[in-house]
Amino acid sequence: MLKHTVIKRGLATANPLIIKNSRIQASVILSRPPQITRDATPFEKAYFDYREKLERQEATTTPTDFYFKKGSVAERRWKHEEQARQNAMKDPSTSLSEALQASQVSWDKENEGLTVSTKLEKLERLTEADDKNNKKSLDRALQQTLYLVVKPSGDSSWQFPQGPIDTTEYLHEAAERTLSEQCGVDMDTWFVGRQPIGFYKETSQQSGLKVLKYKR
Repeated sequence: MLKHTVIKRGLATANPLIIKNSRIQASVILSRPPQITRDATPFEKAYFDYREKLERQEATTTPTDFYFKKGSVAERRWKHEEQARQNAMKDPSTSLSEALQASQVSWDKENEGLTVSTKLEKLERLTEADDKNNKKSLDRALQQTLYLVVKPSGDSSWQFPQGPIDTTEYLHEAAERTLSEQCGVDMDTWFVGRQPIGFYKETSQQSGLKVLKYKR
């Protein structure tokens, strides 16, 4: 005799949930993560320099005869940088990284044209959008996380994109539709998941507005 097991379908395979309360809305939290590492604080810089000097003090001497050909340009450059490091070890106000950077600059000036090398261009950490305070550009505040906020017509307050939920769609589908309607379909984004990451309810009892937020 065959036994049939009836398994109740979950929300992933069930028919779309019918939401009768039109005051329930779906919202999207769209973020751009930091593009570069943030600047170290003065305390972090002092700590890293202390650790670097401590490790250097306990390290063994580099065998230059093994790594460099005697009298070569590479050996002379290494000795130039090593002298800068030794001076920084004696001066608590100078970090090893600052001393090494200054040594490299002075070496390049004194030996310009001695070696042919491809110079790397160091980009600025502040962009043109930062200088112009262009808050609509993503090429700004590269050390911070940016969030998309919109201002609905007729409203003076900024908010995350949000809109009402249709009675024939899932919650995450309503969030996708809302983002497309308010910001366009050409945005290169994706949802982190199909479950809301937050819930917001207005304190006013008359409005009864409930907003489910999705991370994208």
